[in-house]
Amino acid sequence: MRIAVYGGAAPKPGEQAYEDARQLGFLLGKSGHTIMTGGYIGVMEAASRGASEAGAHVIGSTCIQLETWRGITANQWVKEEWKHETLRDRLYALVEKCDAAVMMPGGVGTLAELAVMWNEEIISMKPGRMMVLVGKGWQKTVEMFIAELGGYMPEHDQKRVIFAEDIQAAVELINKFEAETQKS
Repeated sequence: MRIAVYGGAAPKPGEQAYEDARQLGFLLGKSGHTIMTGGYIGVMEAASRGASEAGAHVIGSTCIQLETWRGITANQWVKEEWKHETLRDRLYALVEKCDAAVMMPGGVGTLAELAVMWNEEIISMKPGRMMVLVGKGWQKTVEMFIAELGGYMPEHDQKRVIFAEDIQAAVELINKFEAETQKS
């Protein structure tokens, strides 16, 4: 399966968030998954690196708009680069072409990615894809959103996101989802 990994650009090698994402990429890669990321630094780099170290294929969805603004290029662990003109095109390529997604901690960009994917799942006619949100920060954020604004979405749409306490739980959920999908 193609697993999109989303998360913040801030984590650096040696920091817990980076090492968690690296371990996530490694475990998903060892399970035979292709890893898809935004292709740059932080969580994207860490997940790409871990997957590459596991021998997995790594796709980076990058964009000229971001490279011009930040002066960066794809990280060295990306094996296949999908270069887009805009951030929007970059995001939608990841959302549309993944089979499942893992949301690591991040900022506004990661929140936007979650919102876009969640909404696409609600309005899509495709079979549902798993969205695993790692960490208590996501759980608190989504629970507060649903508590305050849940009346605007049916309960079955509220349950499209699944929470994982840690990396190991996220990988187990993805692998279980893949096994169930293959049975169908």
